Amino acid sequence: MMRAILFAFLLLCSNTLKAQGINNLWIGGYYSYIGKPHGINLIDFSSGIPSCAYDSLPMNFNHTNASICDNSGNMLFYTNGLYIADASNDTMVNGDNINPGAYHTFAIGAGGFLIPQAALAIQKPGSDSLYYLFHSTVDNPPDFTESHFLYYSVIDISTNNGLGEVISKNNIAITDIMNGGKIAATKHGNGRDWWIIVHKAYTNTFIKILVTPYGIDGPFYQSIGSIRDWDAGQAKFSPDGTRYAYYHYRNNTDLDVFDFDRCSGLLSNWRNDTVPFIVGNVGVEFSPNSQFVYVCNITDIFQYDCNITNLQSSKITVASYDGFWDTVPGLGTYLCYPQLAPDGKIYITTGNGTRYYHIIDQPDSPGLACNVIQHGLMVPSFYFNTIPNHPNFFLGANGLCNNLGYESLESGKVKKVTVFGNPTHDKFTLWFPPDKDVGWLEIYDVNGECIRRERVSQWSQYKTVDISTLSAGVYFCKMRWRSGEGSVKVVKLE
Repeated sequence: MMRAILFAFLLLCSNTLKAQGINNLWIGGYYSYIGKPHGINLIDFSSGIPSCAYDSLPMNFNHTNASICDNSGNMLFYTNGLYIADASNDTMVNGDNINPGAYHTFAIGAGGFLIPQAALAIQKPGSDSLYYLFHSTVDNPPDFTESHFLYYSVIDISTNNGLGEVISKNNIAITDIMNGGKIAATKHGNGRDWWIIVHKAYTNTFIKILVTPYGIDGPFYQSIGSIRDWDAGQAKFSPDGTRYAYYHYRNNTDLDVFDFDRCSGLLSNWRNDTVPFIVGNVGVEFSPNSQFVYVCNITDIFQYDCNITNLQSSKITVASYDGFWDTVPGLGTYLCYPQLAPDGKIYITTGNGTRYYHIIDQPDSPGLACNVIQHGLMVPSFYFNTIPNHPNFFLGANGLCNNLGYESLESGKVKKVTVFGNPTHDKFTLWFPPDKDVGWLEIYDVNGECIRRERVSQWSQYKTVDISTLSAGVYFCKMRWRSGEGSVKVVKLE
């Protein structure tokens, strides 16, 4: 009787699949060759409520899950960390063998990567057909606790009759000793570029890159917050991009919450709480209005009000695990990885191979009014702790920094730029007056084509530039800030 009552509260899913929107289609589940109730779940949010369908796709998902659709909601590609699948659900051209290393072999046997937020897909700023897939693995066998590279692969969706192909694979964006997964992204304040952030293991240092139409700038390092051992868990930006939260298990199991400057990429206003845990599979997510942050530690869900200076004092327990299990005793529907969905609700995985997601129904409401519905969404087949890593694709400009970082240039104002080590065979150094805003260095060839664009940090005065890979000839360096611009000529020798 109790189980029948619980089922009455479920949001039962239809078999209709109407995908609309970049992040409206969620995909996950087990290999389908085992047969039902195994298989793939397709959850579509285009109608405003989750509509679920069963499919027999060949990919198996564990924790790692990234996907992206076009603006009409047609699936473009997706990954489980092992390979990239295209819209036909086959391996995309050159999409095999991403994330090289020993863990890749292990994950083949496991049916996918077991690293939360270890992949993230975005469209390249300014491009209609190019996409970046950022991805990582863990690189220190046999422990598999550290990530030594943040990779990116470039996908051209206009080729192969619209199915796309990977035109550049396993490029290295960051080389360091990082905590696994937890790749988080938000739009730059210009509404076009992307900030991507990861954490350097055994330190309190965050590593950031900026993705622009001209490529990838960085990495940039900032030390703030808790010193973290290797860890699991999640890291998320708020939907408006002004806050960032990191929650993990290990050691002090710290929740860190920061303010984030979308223009400069700087974290500030560190606030912290210690949240107990049982094991792994813990996560964090923001409300749609960016005011509340929710922490799931397997047995409980906590809500924090980020508008309150003393973050700890705002902590409220909004749900505790009710003991429900699916089919087999022991496969409890625990409270694990949360993700904000297109319908404005937060969906939470169960940490086991079950057919249920939990729902925070009104996440913008304080306290118990947020209305946690445990095992409130039933999907057609079992899945294992899988939820997509979707940033806020729709975040616009904040009005505080302009589209290219220098359009509000003071007309006609010239800033002095001096070059040292010119002519050169390989490197030269630029000197310039410090500026309170981020600047940009552009290098042009004699035909007037911009062949390189690099970020210039705030308040810096020197920048060393390596042009050893360029052909001999004359190049023009233009430096731009909001407050003015300057240029110099550089000669590259044979």
